[in-house]
Amino acid sequence: MTKTNPILTTIDYEKEGKQTGYLRLPHSVHRSAYGWLPFPVACIRNGEGPTALLLSGTHGDEYEGQVTLSKLIHQLEPKDIKGRLIILPMLNFPAAKAGLRTSPIDELNLNRVYPGDPEGTPTLVIAHYVENVLMPMADYGLDLHSGGSSLHYIPSTVGALETDEDRLGEIQRLMKVFGAPYSFFFPGGHAGGSGNHAARRQNLVMFGTEMGGSGTVTPECLKICEEGVRRFLSEIGILKNSGVAPAEKETRMLHAPDFNFFCYADGDGLFEPVARLGTEVNKGDLAGYVHTPETPGSGPEPMYFDAGGVVVCQRIPGRIMRGDCLYHLGCDF
Repeated sequence: MTKTNPILTTIDYEKEGKQTGYLRLPHSVHRSAYGWLPFPVACIRNGEGPTALLLSGTHGDEYEGQVTLSKLIHQLEPKDIKGRLIILPMLNFPAAKAGLRTSPIDELNLNRVYPGDPEGTPTLVIAHYVENVLMPMADYGLDLHSGGSSLHYIPSTVGALETDEDRLGEIQRLMKVFGAPYSFFFPGGHAGGSGNHAARRQNLVMFGTEMGGSGTVTPECLKICEEGVRRFLSEIGILKNSGVAPAEKETRMLHAPDFNFFCYADGDGLFEPVARLGTEVNKGDLAGYVHTPETPGSGPEPMYFDAGGVVVCQRIPGRIMRGDCLYHLGCDF
């Protein structure tokens, strides 16, 4: 027996025009016995054409995508498009409202729990709704991320390695149209239960972004994100006029063949980085030092890279624990 998702919506996805409203997830707590969690949603439809699903706020401390999609909802009108846009700028609303990577209600990471569970906690319910209600409506998708509070990325489009060559080729083509300076593919086995896994199951052509981070928004990353989304929507035939020029430089395709391309802390302390974002490093190069000021007189512990490539991501907080990701690299794909 198929389980029914409890989320209701104040909008009609089949209706022409522009609608804004909320997904309503019943949430009974002490302060509100018959309350619901409001997940913001917009639907813009104009005639026949493809459908694109645009997501941000999967992780609540990643703001570049939330700003980009909020502006897009405000700016676009039905006359500007052909087809349908479904936009959720704060997909994991409890996390986005709190500015946290994971939900403060159930402490789950939305990008690790697909396909979700309609009878589970709020994060599981929203994952189920996205995969089983929204994704089947769509032809294309974008899931906008950044490094959040703990990481900073060079502006990149990102995806998972695909075994289907045609699907991989189409994703790469659209990444080039998006026009971020870099495009990056994670190794197999990374981030099980992600939106990419859901999109593959639903035959949805989708990729994501990593646009900066550090728990803030920069004009440079925001410009790349906003212009890339418009190029993407124009290329798939939804946005009639992107209003932006093609990217000045072709995106550099990178991937991490395995987890040797990730540099992890091997102890607790304060991290002193040496490598910089966007630079090329070799296997065995110094990544940085771990200091333990709580042990007076102790010397710094050097950290080294286990692979060579471009530094695409760096940890931001100085205080680290064993197992924290300090850097990760990409090599040409």
